[in-house]
Amino acid sequence: MKKYILFSVLLIMQVSFENMVFSQNGTIKGRVFNVSNNEGIPFANIVIFGTNIGSTSDFDGNFIFAGIEPGFLRLAVSSIGYEQYVTEEFMVTNQRTFEIDIPLKETQISLEEVVIKASPFARSDESPVSMRRIGIQEIEKNPGGNRDISKVIQSLPGVAATVSFRNDVIIRGGGANENRFYLDGIEIPNINHFATQGASGGPVGIINVDFLREVEMYTGAFPANRGNAVSSIFEFKLLDGSTEQRNVRATVGASDLALTYNGPVLPKTTLIASVRRSYLQFLFSAIGLPFLPAYNDFQFKTKTKFDNKRELTLLGIGAIDQFKLNLNANETEEQRYILSYLPVSEQWNYTVGANYKVFKGNGFHTFVLSRNMLRNFSYKYPDNNESLPRTYDYVSDEIENKLRYENYSLFGDIKLVYGLGGEYVKYNNKTFQKIFTNEVTFKNYATEIDFFKWQAFAQASKPFLNNKLILSLGLRADANNFDKSMSNLLDQISPRISASYALKENLFVSFNTGRYFQTPSYTTLGFRNNMNVLVNKENNIKYIQADHIVAGLEYFPSTSSKISVEGFYKNYSHYPFSVKDSVPLGSKSADFGIFGDEEVLSITKGRAYGAEFFYRETMFKGFNIILSYTFVRSEFKKLDGQYIPSAWDSRHILNLTALKSLPRNWDIGAKFKFSGGAPYTPYDMELSSNKLAWDLQRMGYLDYDNFNSKRLSPFHQLDLRIDKKYFFNKWSLMLYFDVQNVYNFTSQLAPNVLLDTDSNGQPIIENPNAPVEEQKYRLKTVNNDVGTVLPTLGIMIEF
Repeated sequence: MKKYILFSVLLIMQVSFENMVFSQNGTIKGRVFNVSNNEGIPFANIVIFGTNIGSTSDFDGNFIFAGIEPGFLRLAVSSIGYEQYVTEEFMVTNQRTFEIDIPLKETQISLEEVVIKASPFARSDESPVSMRRIGIQEIEKNPGGNRDISKVIQSLPGVAATVSFRNDVIIRGGGANENRFYLDGIEIPNINHFATQGASGGPVGIINVDFLREVEMYTGAFPANRGNAVSSIFEFKLLDGSTEQRNVRATVGASDLALTYNGPVLPKTTLIASVRRSYLQFLFSAIGLPFLPAYNDFQFKTKTKFDNKRELTLLGIGAIDQFKLNLNANETEEQRYILSYLPVSEQWNYTVGANYKVFKGNGFHTFVLSRNMLRNFSYKYPDNNESLPRTYDYVSDEIENKLRYENYSLFGDIKLVYGLGGEYVKYNNKTFQKIFTNEVTFKNYATEIDFFKWQAFAQASKPFLNNKLILSLGLRADANNFDKSMSNLLDQISPRISASYALKENLFVSFNTGRYFQTPSYTTLGFRNNMNVLVNKENNIKYIQADHIVAGLEYFPSTSSKISVEGFYKNYSHYPFSVKDSVPLGSKSADFGIFGDEEVLSITKGRAYGAEFFYRETMFKGFNIILSYTFVRSEFKKLDGQYIPSAWDSRHILNLTALKSLPRNWDIGAKFKFSGGAPYTPYDMELSSNKLAWDLQRMGYLDYDNFNSKRLSPFHQLDLRIDKKYFFNKWSLMLYFDVQNVYNFTSQLAPNVLLDTDSNGQPIIENPNAPVEEQKYRLKTVNNDVGTVLPTLGIMIEF
């Protein structure tokens, strides 16, 4: 390991082109326009943020910068009669022109009004609290992130750290199934490969960061045009393709190879497209792991600007995930244990969508049409012997077809957004599984359901008291015809109100409260018992409900820094309760595979509450710093009314990321994350030792009478990263060396229960002469600790 690290560092250090001629030929072209009607704004002032380098827009709002030094930068824009604006970060190179459209909002400023200075920390009228942005520089250079946005997300405030092989999005004590994700306004159901069906976790992100401009994360104060979430909403904003030049980026990353194209395809149409192929299966085979994952993904976006009033975005994203067992890796006890219970799993998914925008005199119309599908199948042979009948066989499809209309209008200083939406859903599932419930039995059903969803929403925002106070009032209603408990829009009325008051021009106090609803997972809605009954429909399953209250202070010491403190409270109701295990479904943890495929009752109540501190600095002596601390409690009620901790009750979450730009295009960065130990449920040793029970599952059975009664040790990790960029006239070379878990911390997972074996490797039966249904295996408990130093070398070539 030490030799590998040393070799990688030397490789970056020795790849030197310092004697070659470098030039500052970076070019930025753009257009400043009125956000309400897409008309160009003449004579706007555009300055490279943090410098004195400026330009002015022409009569059509167009501008250009030439001879710019390559690297990451922002633009600050101002014009009389418009709010000042600072763009997201972007990277300039020599070989292509970077193109950017900059929207400005009209304003009427009186002498007594509070004027907010332009800063990178744009505030939202609808979401003055619990909304964070992260730019492309933080994404690209994130230590330990390896250009995987799903990992980068875990460094944001309120997001709990998880083990290195999981990308679960656990926010402010909410479950991994409580989040929604949008690409340029088009919803995608999951952002990870090998996704946990019914939740959102997985080991590797699907989204290629070559497409990203910035990411917005809402952990509360959700805008009314976004629904079906109770913990968070993510808006992934994508780049538009180049209108002038064609370029290609080739990437060798931590686990995959990627190729991305960017350029024009028609006179008014641009395209960004990528394909990726993993090489994990070769690495896993070389180091003797008992499973071999392989993934492929694609992504594309086209943008057609018919004229200044009409534009069409088409995008797609999809993945093929393959997973097989490495039966040759069976030398150790741990390898044999994994091979004995782990099923073969494969899945594929895609989302395609269109976003059509039509500008009018005081706003624009947006029409969004999309379709997404997931196919997931998994199976297991006893002892991995394919000549025997399968003990587990699962195949499932989830299909959604969606249409949404939004109207964005400005009436003076009043902003109004309203719209309607509809969805057609199909879910199919064939399940066969041998299970043990006091005797050997089975789960065997086939389900095929379809139903409609519909929603309506509106939100209005307006400033008062000379722009010191901004109020926003939103209303949303959702319904579907799956069952009568969810079919009435009035039963799912979702009001929300936000208020933000400027105590000074750089100090704000803000508040939000809202009620949010989420449809239970399709795995839960489509579950049938062996009598072919949709039991959860018979149980009148309901929408999950969460009431949020958030209040906070924001202070801006300078245009490049921000400090905020927030308190939050989430009150859950109608959460699914597991009939089989007699525990709240949301308080379970979700592993790989399927989550929620069981009978439930909509009777659970819960809560998550805490406080969050956030510090952000973008230009302190070359440092870019993100520091956050979150205290959170996450609990659900048992039937006896007592609160028990959920699996996401981490309590303490600390994230610190520091990036530093050095001369000659060197960058260094460090990230430290700490998360309190999560609760876990011990095994029922009596049931687990039963020979018939163990032989079916090949692993222990959890003791739900002692649900989440144990707690893991805290998790912490330090990651480091070095970047070096070379910008030539016609191409660029970007290298990075990343080391995860620098000090080799070993994190604690719930201990495993294994069969005890004799000298011949055979399981020991405590009472071999008893009838088979009474026989007991001798079990042993083995610590389940994970973690190692993980170095990675990344190479990107753009030409």
